Amino acid sequence: MTDRNFTIRFTVDQSPETVVAAINNVRGWWSHGIVGNADRVGARFTYAALDLHRCDLAVTEMVPGKKIAWLVLDNYFSFTRDTTEWTGTSMVFEIARIGDQTEVRFTHVGLVPDYECYDICHDGWTTYIQSLGQLITTGKGNPNIGEPMTDTEVALVQARAGALTAG
Repeated sequence: MTDRNFTIRFTVDQSPETVVAAINNVRGWWSHGIVGNADRVGARFTYAALDLHRCDLAVTEMVPGKKIAWLVLDNYFSFTRDTTEWTGTSMVFEIARIGDQTEVRFTHVGLVPDYECYDICHDGWTTYIQSLGQLITTGKGNPNIGEPMTDTEVALVQARAGALTAG
């Protein structure tokens, strides 16, 4: 059976400990607007992007230097029929030392092509995981600062603005 969950991986020269510290710094690679913390099991945080997306997450697992997992407790999309598509899904970061490099494997467990949001979320996660890679390798990520970042986010904002002016 083929795994249909969204997965992306990359390797860096930095240590697993550096990778974990970067992942836990969600404001440094995902969004400046995150409220809460992601640095320990039981921690909770909220991500919000304009009026398009909001999700509440909890850190459910941390294996030092090897794994971090988050659970989506609640989710809202303004652009899908099922506004809660992510609710109950998990984001898992698996970290492994391979020779003198560290591999980072990110899987959004439950984000599958059947979801209406899949293409938009694929685009978003690809952008934000690239930002994580930049944070790990250069010390500076490219997080969302409150403006649309991806082509699909721009299109959603434009479509929403058009619907508001037409209505």
